[in-house]
Amino acid sequence: MPSEPSKDLVALDNPHPDRDYLITCDTPEFTCVCPITAQPDFATITISYNPDKYIVELKSLKLYLWSYRNQGAFHEDVTNKILNDLVQTLRPKKLTVTTDWLVRGGIHTIVEVSYP
Repeated sequence: MPSEPSKDLVALDNPHPDRDYLITCDTPEFTCVCPITAQPDFATITISYNPDKYIVELKSLKLYLWSYRNQGAFHEDVTNKILNDLVQTLRPKKLTVTTDWLVRGGIHTIVEVSYP
Protein backbone atom coordinates (compact mmCIF):
# COMPACT_ATOMS: atom_id res chain seq x y z
CA MET A 1 0.00 0.00 0.00
CA PRO A 2 1.49 3.37 -0.99
CA SER A 3 2.24 6.00 1.63
CA GLU A 4 0.02 9.04 2.02
CA PRO A 5 0.93 12.53 3.22
CA SER A 6 0.36 13.03 6.95
CA LYS A 7 0.65 15.82 9.52
CA ASP A 8 1.51 13.24 12.21
CA LEU A 9 5.12 13.53 13.32
CA VAL A 10 6.33 10.53 15.33
CA ALA A 11 8.76 10.94 18.22
CA LEU A 12 11.06 8.06 19.13
CA ASP A 13 13.05 7.69 22.33
CA ASN A 14 16.51 9.22 22.01
CA PRO A 15 18.99 6.34 22.36
CA HIS A 16 21.59 8.74 23.86
CA PRO A 17 19.74 11.34 25.97
CA ASP A 18 22.83 11.75 28.17
CA ARG A 19 24.91 13.03 25.22
CA ASP A 20 24.69 16.45 23.56
CA TYR A 21 24.75 15.91 19.77
CA LEU A 22 23.38 17.43 16.58
CA ILE A 23 21.03 15.79 14.10
CA THR A 24 20.66 17.38 10.65
CA CYS A 25 18.04 16.29 8.13
CA ASP A 26 17.57 17.89 4.74
CA THR A 27 15.56 17.40 1.61
CA PRO A 28 15.81 19.22 -1.72
CA GLU A 29 12.31 18.07 -2.71
CA PHE A 30 9.97 20.23 -0.61
CA THR A 31 7.02 21.75 -2.45
CA CYS A 32 4.03 23.85 -1.53
CA VAL A 33 1.78 26.28 -3.39
CA CYS A 34 1.88 30.07 -3.40
CA PRO A 35 -1.38 31.19 -1.75
CA ILE A 36 -1.63 34.18 -4.10
CA THR A 37 -0.71 32.78 -7.50
CA ALA A 38 -1.43 29.07 -6.88
CA GLN A 39 1.92 28.34 -8.56
CA PRO A 40 4.19 25.69 -7.02
CA ASP A 41 7.12 26.74 -4.85
CA PHE A 42 10.18 24.54 -4.38
CA ALA A 43 12.66 24.55 -1.52
CA THR A 44 15.46 22.70 0.15
CA ILE A 45 14.65 22.28 3.81
CA THR A 46 17.32 21.74 6.44
CA ILE A 47 16.35 20.78 9.98
CA SER A 48 19.07 20.75 12.64
CA TYR A 49 18.39 19.93 16.25
CA ASN A 50 19.94 18.92 19.54
CA PRO A 51 17.61 16.24 20.86
CA ASP A 52 16.59 15.86 24.47
CA LYS A 53 14.37 12.83 25.20
CA TYR A 54 13.11 12.32 21.64
CA ILE A 55 14.23 12.13 18.01
CA VAL A 56 12.01 12.32 14.95
CA GLU A 57 11.13 9.14 13.06
CA LEU A 58 12.30 9.89 9.52
CA LYS A 59 9.42 8.35 7.56
CA SER A 60 6.95 10.44 9.56
CA LEU A 61 9.06 13.52 8.79
CA LYS A 62 9.00 12.68 5.08
CA LEU A 63 5.21 12.22 5.09
CA TYR A 64 4.79 15.41 7.14
CA LEU A 65 6.81 17.48 4.67
CA TRP A 66 4.89 15.85 1.79
CA SER A 67 1.62 17.04 3.36
CA TYR A 68 2.48 20.62 2.32
CA ARG A 69 2.60 19.74 -1.39
CA ASN A 70 -0.87 21.06 -2.27
CA GLN A 71 -1.19 23.50 0.61
CA GLY A 72 -1.01 27.25 0.11
CA ALA A 73 1.75 28.72 2.27
CA PHE A 74 4.01 31.75 2.35
CA HIS A 75 7.72 30.97 2.73
CA GLU A 76 7.97 32.58 6.15
CA ASP A 77 4.81 30.92 7.46
CA VAL A 78 5.63 27.39 6.36
CA THR A 79 9.12 27.63 7.88
CA ASN A 80 7.70 28.74 11.23
CA LYS A 81 4.94 26.08 11.15
CA ILE A 82 7.49 23.32 10.59
CA LEU A 83 9.57 24.59 13.52
CA ASN A 84 6.52 24.86 15.79
CA ASP A 85 5.32 21.34 14.96
CA LEU A 86 8.76 19.81 15.50
CA VAL A 87 9.25 21.65 18.80
CA GLN A 88 5.83 20.53 20.01
CA THR A 89 6.54 16.89 19.08
CA LEU A 90 10.20 16.58 20.10
CA ARG A 91 10.78 19.16 22.85
CA PRO A 92 14.42 19.48 21.72
CA LYS A 93 17.17 21.43 23.44
CA LYS A 94 17.65 23.48 20.25
CA LEU A 95 16.17 23.35 16.76
CA THR A 96 16.67 25.33 13.55
CA VAL A 97 14.68 25.10 10.32
CA THR A 98 16.11 26.67 7.17
CA THR A 99 14.16 26.84 3.92
CA ASP A 100 16.11 27.74 0.78
CA TRP A 101 13.60 28.58 -1.94
CA LEU A 102 14.14 28.45 -5.69
CA VAL A 103 14.05 31.83 -7.37
CA ARG A 104 10.57 33.28 -7.84
CA GLY A 105 10.07 36.64 -9.55
CA GLY A 106 13.83 37.08 -9.74
CA ILE A 107 14.23 36.89 -5.94
CA HIS A 108 16.02 34.10 -4.08
CA THR A 109 14.70 33.68 -0.53
CA ILE A 110 16.15 31.85 2.47
CA VAL A 111 14.17 31.73 5.72
CA GLU A 112 15.75 30.53 8.98
CA VAL A 113 13.98 30.21 12.31
CA SER A 114 15.31 28.82 15.59
CA TYR A 115 14.15 27.54 18.96
CA PRO A 116 14.67 28.72 21.64
